[in-house]
Amino acid sequence: MKTLFDKIWDAHVIENIQDGPTQLYIDRLYCHEVTTPQAFDTLRDKGVKVLRPDHIYAMPDHNTPSDQQERIDDPIGRKQVDTLADNCKEFGITHFAMGTKDNGIIHVVGPEKGLSLPGMTIVCGDSHTSTHGAVGALAMGIGTSEVAEVLAAQCILQQKPKSMRINIEGELQSGVTAKDVALYIMAQMTTSGATGYVVEYAGSTIRNMSMEGRLTLSNLSIEMGSRAGIIAPDETTFAYLKGREYAPKGEAWEKAVEEWKKLRSDDDAVFDKEVTYRAEDIAPRITYGTNPGAGIAIDGTVPTFEQVGEQERIQLQGMLDYMQFQPGQKLEGTKVDYCFLGACTNGRIEDFRAFASVVKGKKKHPDVVAWIVPGSWLVRQQVIDEGIDKILEEAGFELRLPSCSSCLAMNPDKVPAGKLSISTSNRNFVGRQGPGARTILASPLTVAASAITGVITDPRKL
Repeated sequence: MKTLFDKIWDAHVIENIQDGPTQLYIDRLYCHEVTTPQAFDTLRDKGVKVLRPDHIYAMPDHNTPSDQQERIDDPIGRKQVDTLADNCKEFGITHFAMGTKDNGIIHVVGPEKGLSLPGMTIVCGDSHTSTHGAVGALAMGIGTSEVAEVLAAQCILQQKPKSMRINIEGELQSGVTAKDVALYIMAQMTTSGATGYVVEYAGSTIRNMSMEGRLTLSNLSIEMGSRAGIIAPDETTFAYLKGREYAPKGEAWEKAVEEWKKLRSDDDAVFDKEVTYRAEDIAPRITYGTNPGAGIAIDGTVPTFEQVGEQERIQLQGMLDYMQFQPGQKLEGTKVDYCFLGACTNGRIEDFRAFASVVKGKKKHPDVVAWIVPGSWLVRQQVIDEGIDKILEEAGFELRLPSCSSCLAMNPDKVPAGKLSISTSNRNFVGRQGPGARTILASPLTVAASAITGVITDPRKL
C-alpha cells in the first residue's frame, strides 16, 4: 500500500531520527554557479573532502550569455562562473563548462544525458530541481547549507513531506500544451496549495504526454508550493532514456528497466490528498499577475475585485498596478514588446518544434524583440539537424546560444522597465526578467503566435 513517493523515499532512508528528520541518501547532486560557492567554502572551513564526487555534476547556466560565450562582462557573474570551475577542479567534480557541447541549463542537461534516472533521489540548490521528477525520480531543490551536507556526506536531513496525487483525465484540445496544463493546475491550486506535499501526476492525460511535456509539468511543481513533482516511469520514459550517454547499457539496461517498472503507486495506495481535473476544461493559458498562479484562459478576462475575497483584493490591486492591467480586462490583443522561448521549462526540442510549427511561412512582427534560446547545446544541435533553424531564420528569428537567458535577470537578456514580455519561462515575479519588466507566462505555441502578430494571440486562431 505504498505510493511511488513512499517507495523511493523508503529505499533511501539511512536513519529515522526520533522526533526529528530523516537521514536520506542522495543519488545525484547537481551544482550550478549561483548557490554553491558558500557550500564549498563550508567544506574548506571544516577541512572536509567531497565524499562521492562521481555522483555530482556541475555547470554554469544562470549567468551564461546567449549572444556569445567568449566572455561574461558582468564581474559578479564572471566570478560566480569562474569560482564554480575552480571548485570543481579542486574537489574532483565533473564540470560541463560554458560553451562546451555538454553545457546547458542544468535541468535540461540532466535528463537528456541520462544522468537523471527513475528511482533516484536528486537534489540541487535550485527550486526547479523538481523538473527531474518527470523521469520517476524524487527531485528536490535544497538550500546552500544542505548542498554542503550532500557534498560532505552524500546525505541530507529532511522531514518527510505529505503525499498528493493530481489526476488529469481526458484528451487535451488542439493548441493546449503541458505548459497550459501546469498553469491551469496552479490557478486551481493557488501558489501555496501544495505546500508540504510531494505531488504525483497521474491519469490518462499524463500517460499520453510526451517526456518533454512531463518535464515541463514537473518543472512547475514548485510554483504551487510542492516539495517535488513526480511521474511514474513507463514505456515513454524508457524510450526517452534508452541510449542516453549516462543511462545503463546492454544487460544493465534490461535489468534497470525491470526494476523501474516496479516504480508505481500501488493500486490501494492512500494519498494524504487527491484531486482530479478534466483535460477538456483546459484552454491555452496566460498569466495576468505577478505569480504563476494568477492566470486565465487566453480568451478570458482579468478577475474583478468583486470576484475575489476581501483579503485577495489588496494583492490583486498590487499585481494589476504593476502589470498595468485593469480588473475585467481582456488581455488577448494586448501589445507585446518581447517574446522569449526557452528556460528549463520550455527549452527542449519539442518546444522548438511547436514554435516553428506556428511561425513557419510567416514573419516576426517588426516591433517585437524575440529571444529564441535552446536549453542545451544538444537541443541547439537538434534544432539545426532538423532544419528548424532555417524556419526560424526565414521568419525573422535568431537562434541564440544555450543559457537560462531571459528567464531571470542574471545575464544580458533583460527586459527593460515597463516593457511587456510574453515568455515560456516559469516565473513572472516583480522584476524577474529585469527591473520593472512585466511578464506574461505562456506556452511555446502562444508565444510564437504573439511574436508573429505583435499582440497576445490565441495560437488556435493562427
